[in-house]
Amino acid sequence: MSRFGDVRFLISAAAPAQFPADRGAEVAFAGRSNAGKSSAINAIVHHQGLARTSKTPGRTRLINFFELAPGQRLVDLPGYGYASAPEAQRRTWQGLIEALHARASLRGLFVIVDVRRGLGDADLQLLDWAGDRQAHVLLAKADKLGHGQGSAALRTAAARVAGRASVQLFSALKGTGMRDAQDTLEAWLGGKTRK
Repeated sequence: MSRFGDVRFLISAAAPAQFPADRGAEVAFAGRSNAGKSSAINAIVHHQGLARTSKTPGRTRLINFFELAPGQRLVDLPGYGYASAPEAQRRTWQGLIEALHARASLRGLFVIVDVRRGLGDADLQLLDWAGDRQAHVLLAKADKLGHGQGSAALRTAAARVAGRASVQLFSALKGTGMRDAQDTLEAWLGGKTRK
């Protein structure tokens, strides 16, 4: 049984004025396009189809808010690093991201990274954006690597974040690291999300 059993979609925000009221707690999920962010969200909250998955990079275009329990939200950010998005659209995304950063309810940030690619400069910039908020890196698609390769990737990523975030291996497909990711999300939201 899912500990996030009451998940519901709230809104796809195209402008900061559409964001839910800045109360309670929310945790944002971000990642490079096609890193496995939507699959990670769906697996962690145990709700297939909540965040739309696609083979096409850059599918998430707006900031999507989901309620996990009253006053507790998950925020799905657009993928970054997708070069063919129009410049005007990239500017719009930037404004949305900065408005999100200003919210008092934003408690933490999950950064989803394809373990085979490792942390890139854009991922590290996002950790800088998080500032003094909590940050957690999911090295997604860990099932694509052998045990030794996964362990090496974890050590490399931990060295690169240099204490700015916690890091773990994760696989939406195999369930690797699922409990740790769920525990982190639940703790940041302020405790139990079950009714």
